Amino acid sequence: MILLKLHWEPSTTLFKLGSFGIHYYSLMFVIAFSLGYNIMKGMYQKEKVSIETLESMLFYIVISTLLGARLGHVLFYDWAYYQNHLLEVLLPIASKADGGYAFVGFRGLASHGAAIGILLGIIIYQRFNSYKPLAWILDRLIIPTTLGAGFVRIGNFFNSEIVGNYTGNNFGVVFVNRGEMLPRHPAQLYEAIAYFILFFFLRYLYRQGLNRQDGFLVGVFMSILFSIRFLVEFVKESQGGFETFLPALSTGQWLSLPLILAGLIVMFRTKEIKTA
Repeated sequence: MILLKLHWEPSTTLFKLGSFGIHYYSLMFVIAFSLGYNIMKGMYQKEKVSIETLESMLFYIVISTLLGARLGHVLFYDWAYYQNHLLEVLLPIASKADGGYAFVGFRGLASHGAAIGILLGIIIYQRFNSYKPLAWILDRLIIPTTLGAGFVRIGNFFNSEIVGNYTGNNFGVVFVNRGEMLPRHPAQLYEAIAYFILFFFLRYLYRQGLNRQDGFLVGVFMSILFSIRFLVEFVKESQGGFETFLPALSTGQWLSLPLILAGLIVMFRTKEIKTA
């Protein structure tokens, strides 16, 4: 049996005009937010909720996602570095060995931080836009969020980052642009495919009306998505963090466990209330 081995040497830039370029990773974010807005718009129109409320929601989501993802990476994975480089936390720069700074973009974003950021952002949003309960909004928001998470992982694949472990055989992806010759698990694609499947599952539950008890879909989303993340971490290269003193699991797995538990609690509590 011939196992699949792919030599991957992509450009991280879709096109470039002078010093200006569009990167695939940035493109994936644009696609994620654009599709997410249109999916939410369709649900709001179907349920006769004012579309105008979505415009301000999009602002909160974009800001909270980027801030949460960035701060999550800084605090969970690389605080040892950033505690001495605070200027680089929120600015797309990095200090140079010979002094000064260079523009590098934001190279560190954490999905767990993004999840926390989105939740806090929507809590603040709902305080100023109380047309529906918080759980009602989140039940709908997590559907496009799942789709967006898949596109972000595809962006990671184009960037040859957050890579998997070496497979030890002829199956996998050789990230040639990293100077490698051995195949790794395409962990980014494993996650992306799983998130896309979860998106269609959540979409199905929504259309079947199984989310009538506010919060149920949030529980399903949290318990399944972070279970996926937990499992993929077994074939993913270590990204550092606090696993140095908690070596039993990776940092991503430690961060996923409380979110899985919280999702299960929310899911079963809302189910019990609904059937009571």
